[in-house]
Amino acid sequence: MTIQQLETVGKKFHDATKHSPLSVMLDPNYVDARTQPSAFKSYPRFYRRFRLDENNPIHNFIRLTSTITFEKKYKYDSYQLRVNPSAGALYPTEIYVQIREVKGLIDGIYHLEVATNSLTLIYELIDDGLESYIVPNCLVKGFIFLVSCAYYRSSWKYKNRSLRYCFLDSGHHIGAIAAAASLYQKAIQVIFDFDKVALNNDLGFENKEFVTASVISGELKQKNIRKLRSPLPFVSPTDYFEINHFIEAGYKDTILTNLKINLFSYNNLVLQKPLFDCHPEKFLQTIITRRSARAFQGGAISQTEWEQIWHYLKQPLPTTNKERIEIYLVINNVEGMESGLYRELRLLKSGDFREQAKYLCVNQALARDSAVTLFLTSTYSNYQTAIQFAGWIGQRLYLISNYLGIGCSGIGAYHDDETQKFLGTNQDILYAMAIGR
Repeated sequence: MTIQQLETVGKKFHDATKHSPLSVMLDPNYVDARTQPSAFKSYPRFYRRFRLDENNPIHNFIRLTSTITFEKKYKYDSYQLRVNPSAGALYPTEIYVQIREVKGLIDGIYHLEVATNSLTLIYELIDDGLESYIVPNCLVKGFIFLVSCAYYRSSWKYKNRSLRYCFLDSGHHIGAIAAAASLYQKAIQVIFDFDKVALNNDLGFENKEFVTASVISGELKQKNIRKLRSPLPFVSPTDYFEINHFIEAGYKDTILTNLKINLFSYNNLVLQKPLFDCHPEKFLQTIITRRSARAFQGGAISQTEWEQIWHYLKQPLPTTNKERIEIYLVINNVEGMESGLYRELRLLKSGDFREQAKYLCVNQALARDSAVTLFLTSTYSNYQTAIQFAGWIGQRLYLISNYLGIGCSGIGAYHDDETQKFLGTNQDILYAMAIGR
């Protein structure tokens, strides 16, 4: 499939999942919470598990990519919040990591079992590995992370639109891996174009789960590594499952397949460190205390704080992929900046657009009471990759905002066409976010 065909296919799936005032009214999306599928994948008890030690830097690096940070308890139930935000706190994403030639750990492919903070060894390496699918003719001494989506956890509630949320949540999870890498000063490279179909088959995912991205951290050597000796047995990521043909087609039809990989462009891995002046211990606390704001009080943020946030958002992402995200801003309350609609940092029209932002975001008060409401847009080549970019940038916004003591919340629901019209753009709206006091 050509780039032009991929763009057209992505547009088809995006347009099919648009919100409008009428669609929201006709389908308010009520669900029976008792029917929610399980949010944690676990391999059978006979698989070997290794508990992650927070005091071990390597263990903690892995742990911080996908750990529980807070538990909310209710009368009859509870749910766990994690380092990565997720639409509806449904957490469809899973993390797998291949570890090779790392002291104290068996060479193998592991599932990160979030519920127990453990690595589950699901495949022991000999002369094979994930490299063959992702960076052929290379050996990675270090780590290869895989982000996957168990889509039914999201489609249970959001139906077809969860195609967007699965990709956004994948992007947030990439950002969580990048944050952990930056804390421990590890170079990374994010890869979106690889043989996902073969990898899904050999990892035993069937149609219940699919790989969206890979993150490499380590030393690369030229060596032929063969594919996995045998497929892994299927283990369900949820306790029950309902198929969604639209989501499965949306994933398969937007996979990059024909682009050529420059195999040794990954030798110069990019150090994904915090690109603002931060204290490591405070940054660690930011990672593990990150939360989605439930409401804002309407207070201002300073221009200095906003400049720090914007600088961090606009730093290059460590990947060879060239998707571009453009950010529109509704400035509500930033000291020293005129209120109005901005394209990047250029004022398009001045005025108070609080109520308009609230309306566009399906009447969510967060968009009205924020200091800044952001809309991430793109004219993409590949839809699957572009939305992951938006989620990745979103994770950056969470971290820099929370580091500065500013609240942040992702907003996945908005009136697509009306938002485009208000912004004056033909680009698709991939994500909305709000920050404030």
